[in-house]
Amino acid sequence: MSVLLLFLGIIFIIILFVISLYNKLVRLRNNREQAFADVDVQLKQRHDLIPQLVDSVKGYMGHERGVLTEITEARTNAMKASTIDEKIVAETKLSAALDGLKVSVEAYPDLKASQNFLDLQSEISDIENKIAAARRFFNSTTRELNVATEVFPSNLIATLFNFKRENMFELGDQRAAAEQPPKIQF
Repeated sequence: MSVLLLFLGIIFIIILFVISLYNKLVRLRNNREQAFADVDVQLKQRHDLIPQLVDSVKGYMGHERGVLTEITEARTNAMKASTIDEKIVAETKLSAALDGLKVSVEAYPDLKASQNFLDLQSEISDIENKIAAARRFFNSTTRELNVATEVFPSNLIATLFNFKRENMFELGDQRAAAEQPPKIQF
């Protein structure tokens, strides 16, 4: 009888352990989704500002429609993306398009002096900083989930319940540019 109780006790402890690991993985997955929802709020604000920025720039950059078209298309694709991974790819492309606009603007001193443009540029810069902070938090929660799905013994539970390694929200093609030291010209 005591051997049976001991055996049942061990089984009960193992079941509690499995439930605990499963609940931890669910909590981490939900934290990641919440972190991306925070990123999504900032991205929505950026999407709302882009048409204003494009309209502000159009008058000055009449002959450089390609830059503005690329930004508009990238924004549209970013707004259509439905999964987290699709949004990461689309937002990376939108960031690259906005960087292209920054380079093009350098050739227009009147535009750079326009108060509307300066205000929009300031708002977009503020949003980009908030997006960067939200991305860092998202990547942190993604890293926690990835670690939990890969370390023993939670990796056994993760495999059993189809938890998998998730993608980070990285710079993508912008990484090379971000790693270059800034050019200072006098």
